[in-house]
Amino acid sequence: MEPVHIVTEKENIAPIVLLPGDPLRAKYIAEKFLTDAKLVNEIRNMYAFTGYYKGVRVTVMGSGMGVSSVGIYAYELYNFYDVKKIIRIGSSGSLNKEAKILDVVLSTGAYSNSSFENTLIKREESFVESSSDLNETIKKTAKSMNINLKVGPTFTSDVFDVYVDISEIIDKCPMKDELMCVEMEGFGLMHIAKFCGREASMLATIVDSKYQPGVIVTPEERETSLDTMITLALESIIK
Repeated sequence: MEPVHIVTEKENIAPIVLLPGDPLRAKYIAEKFLTDAKLVNEIRNMYAFTGYYKGVRVTVMGSGMGVSSVGIYAYELYNFYDVKKIIRIGSSGSLNKEAKILDVVLSTGAYSNSSFENTLIKREESFVESSSDLNETIKKTAKSMNINLKVGPTFTSDVFDVYVDISEIIDKCPMKDELMCVEMEGFGLMHIAKFCGREASMLATIVDSKYQPGVIVTPEERETSLDTMITLALESIIK
């Protein structure tokens, strides 16, 4: 069987990958943070670039939105391109007073009511942990960079929570008081990593919060906060 959604030579993909949802964010990261970056996949405009960060070879690729999309790309990266580690980087909405707008959250694991894991592994596992080893590296790196990282479980939703009220679903989560934020891909990525016997973790920048109504994030603030998350991921993943 050949990969369908990533079509490039195996050697074009590095063993460590940053996975933003937006392929144009992958392009932005490649142009701003990597040296000698080359476009290695553009099937369905889901761009992947491979280059060097401080001398270490890294691939950055878009994943699309939702567990199904990230699941496809993570599976192909792990199984067809022998990727060892993936860090998802993205935006999220706060579910906890401690996770304030522009904070960076490290997910210790993702909870969801999605049927993704039941389809994948034929049993229901509503919570899946991220890589503890990778998380420890990220935490140590954040400390060395003086980043006030927020750490805890996260919630993965199948719908965009700005459009639809998902509070009833979150209220049923046994760890609802511990959840730091909500996003749409972590649960899929972490289950695929577990299924493939590889490592995955997730960093998410808070861009909206019900605890801070009326707070407007400027484009400049958003870019700076996302750059902080990107740099943390890159510094962590090369260690």
